[in-house]
Amino acid sequence: MELSEAINGRHSVRDYTTEPVDEETIRRLIADAIQAPSAIDEQPWTFTVIRDQVLLDRASREAKEHMRAVSPAGAQPSHFKSMLDDADFHIFYHAPVLVLISAATEGAWVVADCALAAQNLMLAGYAAGLGSCWIGFAQNYLNTPEGKAAFGLPIAWIPVAPIILGHPKSTTAPVPRRAPVIHWLG
Repeated sequence: MELSEAINGRHSVRDYTTEPVDEETIRRLIADAIQAPSAIDEQPWTFTVIRDQVLLDRASREAKEHMRAVSPAGAQPSHFKSMLDDADFHIFYHAPVLVLISAATEGAWVVADCALAAQNLMLAGYAAGLGSCWIGFAQNYLNTPEGKAAFGLPIAWIPVAPIILGHPKSTTAPVPRRAPVIHWLG
C-alpha cells in the first residue's frame, strides 16, 4: 500500500466485529509505531495493550461517569452529553483491542512524541486491514489515579493516546476536509 493511500484511506472506525486481533499483528503495529520521530530521540512511549472486555466495559462506565462529573455545564456540544448519558454507549465501541500509548517520563515534547507514535500505529493498522479510533472521551479519566490504577499504569506515566483497534464491520465513509490555510513567507 502506498503511504498516500493509507493517509487518505484511514478514517476513524466506531463499529467493529468481535474477531480478535492476534498478538503478532499488535506487536507488528507497535514496531511500526516506535519508528515515529521523537524530540531529542527520547522515545518516551510505552504501550499498554488491553484485550480484556470486562476491564474495557468497566473503564467505559467509569470514564463516562468521570466526564459527566468534571465537564462544566454547556462546555461540551449537546450530543456529547446525550452520548455520555446513554447507558448503551460504550466509549471504546466494543473494539477487541485498546492500545494505550503513554509517556514513561515527563518532558516538554512527550505528548507530541506519543501522538506521532499513535499516528504511525493507526496508519499501520489501516494498512493491515484494521480500523482504529483515538478515544478522546477516555483521556481525562486515564490521567486520574483511578484511571491509571484501572490499567495498571505507574502514577508517573502520562497516558496520551487511547487507540482502539479491530476489524471494521463496514467501510467508513471519508469525512470531507476543509481547504488548508496556507501562509507563505518568501
